[in-house]
Amino acid sequence: MSPKDTTLTALLISPNRELAERLTRTLPSAKTFQVIADLRTYPTEQALDLRLRQMAPQVVLVDVMTDINEACGILQYLGSYRPSVHSVGLHMTQDGDSIVRVLRAGATEFLFAPFDETSQREVCGRIVRLSQPEEPLERNSATVCAFACTKPGSGASTISAQVAFAIRRLTGKRVLLADFDLTGGTIGFYLKAQNPYSLLDALELQSQLDPIALDSMITTVEGVDVLASPDEPYLAPIDPTRLESVLDVMRTLYDFVILDLPTVFDRSSLLSLAQADSGFLVTTAELPSLHLTRKALQMLQQLGFDKERLRVIVNRLNRKDGLDGNDLGKMFNAGVHTTLPNDYFSLHRVVTRGEPLSGDSELVRALEGLAGKIAGLSIPEKKKSSVLFGTKPVLSQI
Repeated sequence: MSPKDTTLTALLISPNRELAERLTRTLPSAKTFQVIADLRTYPTEQALDLRLRQMAPQVVLVDVMTDINEACGILQYLGSYRPSVHSVGLHMTQDGDSIVRVLRAGATEFLFAPFDETSQREVCGRIVRLSQPEEPLERNSATVCAFACTKPGSGASTISAQVAFAIRRLTGKRVLLADFDLTGGTIGFYLKAQNPYSLLDALELQSQLDPIALDSMITTVEGVDVLASPDEPYLAPIDPTRLESVLDVMRTLYDFVILDLPTVFDRSSLLSLAQADSGFLVTTAELPSLHLTRKALQMLQQLGFDKERLRVIVNRLNRKDGLDGNDLGKMFNAGVHTTLPNDYFSLHRVVTRGEPLSGDSELVRALEGLAGKIAGLSIPEKKKSSVLFGTKPVLSQI
């Protein structure tokens, strides 16, 4: 059925009876709205909630002429109601100030006397298209990849940033690097991404977040779009619905979304990993970090996370550690996806300058290999380092 042939069930709220009668007289011929309840006073939120749950109207028609303040309060409530319900403001005249105020309050549409059939059908058709698109919107198949440390200071933020730069360099596609650590994210500081807006603003907008709004929160650094965390720590828990809504918008705008998460034991990290296509746990070869990595993998397995979507990265691995990925993989009961060498001086330079790693060092090759795997590219792997492995007493202590 096409939108123009659809009749929507409606709840009518109109203290102005002349306004209500003028509208209802036109409905049989217009075949747009079927009024299933007619309220003669503005209801309280509790009363309105009861009506909505009992009748489940597809649209609420609200008299905005009698008392615009009361009407706008109802429209705001309807705008936040779940499951969503569309609303239409009703007025005797095409009053410009009222139209602007009503739409800002959350009304989907506006109708005014004499409520001609053409205008009603156009409004009805637009509401139908919003509610039930004739064809599903084509979604961009963005890859969302999350990095979380098992112990603070393991280098997850540096790795996520450098992987984002490498993916951009290797593919030329749109890449977003988003700092999801609301309590102490450092990506904005590290990359000198100055912007008054942050991930917190995106989460607060939730369903109203659109490409234009998100773009205003972005700072571009070396071709990579960066969404920083807030300057002041935000300690309140994250609403999973808000998180999912923000990630949905990101997926439609980018080819790759790289998430820099707080420690994996943080609730927000668990929520983000659940939404990501793949996740990486970043550890170092130090005893406390290895111990926490094993605990993290056990916890994630108990929570039902797919082992195939969670990979371990061992960062800053030195030859003198006497360990390799195979040894650590046996200890974790999970393969080590990537080991990264310790290149302190190169990293210190790029962190200080807020720029991508460059050159042909072992670390650059390892990061590009990791980025290539995430991007699905065939990049020749670097030769494995000839690390000598002898006795490994550290393993027995974990």
